[in-house]
Amino acid sequence: MYSLVHHGRRFVELRKCCSLRVSVQNASAFSNSFSSATATDVRIRDGRKGNNFTVSYLVDSLGLSKKLAESISRKVRSEGKANPDSVLSLFRSYGFTDSQISSIITDYPLLLTADAEKSLGPKFKFLQSRGASSSELTEIVSTVPKILAKKEGKSISRYYDLVKEIIEADKSSKFQKLSLSLPQGSKQEHKIRNISALRELGMPQKLLFSLLVSGGGFVCGKEKFEESIKKVVEMGFDPTTAKFVEALRVIQGFSDKVIEEKVNACKRLGFVVEDAWTVFKKWPSLMKNSEKKIENSIETFIGLGFTRDEFAIIVKRYPICIGLSAESVKKKTEFLVKKMNWPLKNVVSTPAVLGLSMEKRIVPRCNVIRELMSKGLLGDRGRELQLPPMQYVLNMTNQLFLERYVMKHDDKELVAELMSIFTNGQVS
Repeated sequence: MYSLVHHGRRFVELRKCCSLRVSVQNASAFSNSFSSATATDVRIRDGRKGNNFTVSYLVDSLGLSKKLAESISRKVRSEGKANPDSVLSLFRSYGFTDSQISSIITDYPLLLTADAEKSLGPKFKFLQSRGASSSELTEIVSTVPKILAKKEGKSISRYYDLVKEIIEADKSSKFQKLSLSLPQGSKQEHKIRNISALRELGMPQKLLFSLLVSGGGFVCGKEKFEESIKKVVEMGFDPTTAKFVEALRVIQGFSDKVIEEKVNACKRLGFVVEDAWTVFKKWPSLMKNSEKKIENSIETFIGLGFTRDEFAIIVKRYPICIGLSAESVKKKTEFLVKKMNWPLKNVVSTPAVLGLSMEKRIVPRCNVIRELMSKGLLGDRGRELQLPPMQYVLNMTNQLFLERYVMKHDDKELVAELMSIFTNGQVS
């Protein structure tokens, strides 16, 4: 195992040299992204007499987005005995800031439906009785809110100790072997040992903690887990990325024989072995698709006018297209080619457009382009009217799109008209 860990660490150091940063300050950044959300007057009853729990309260007090606040309120409303105010009061009584509470509720909304007195309170008290300081308690729960889903007692204690050790290790840039007394052969023992091995490979907190609190996976025996890690490392996956986790799940879930059969199935469908592995590295979940699913995907694309060779190119560039529904692929391709008059080859060269939202991205932007075309306002001065490249129109950010195609016009009425078309985003 030492050589494997050494290999993994060297791989991580090389990636760091290329400006790859392993960081876990996402929680605060994520919560801050909601700070500009606006309030709403929607009110939701929390199931208790006379108490109003409002969406505007979540937006104004915790900085949640309106959409997330409404989603949380619906979940709270579905729990007849939920009292979210008592949950928020409990967190504040233990020293959690509004920013921390915002991060916690964003990551684990169902906490608002928990019983503060009977469920959450005893867990906080238990952890304090084991020596957890106020700062440690708030930091760890804010980083891994789902730790509160663990049962009070040894279960939550062990997970808490592991999270604490990982956080402290990252602060000191050192990592000591985890020494928790766990029942030999138990699921907890397997999971914590295996996650500790991933930590030694350089996997960041964000990924480790999501695995730690997940319901299943990574609970196999030591030898099988080490063999799976070895295969994934040798394939060239970066231990600091989510793709490493995806690949590890796939490799663990299938035997060598099954994986070989799936590669052979890709060969029968027109892929060379190298292409199959190239796609797997881009999208590890490829192996989860059946031969029938891949075959149906080929038929869908060929039915739209693509050749088999073009399909192979599309899959290599955007493997996730295999997982898209036939209806989605048809709807987007026909709109782009028949309504917008972009050549089919444009989809081949930029297949990621098939993964974009029809309602939020494709239709609003294309309606603006069509309106500009109808008014003769596209193209350089003195040149023939020309439809801009598909990838150029659809891949840029909303802000850049609006600057390039809407806000640049001097005619205020035209700008207002284009903004209305863009905002409404209706298929015409």
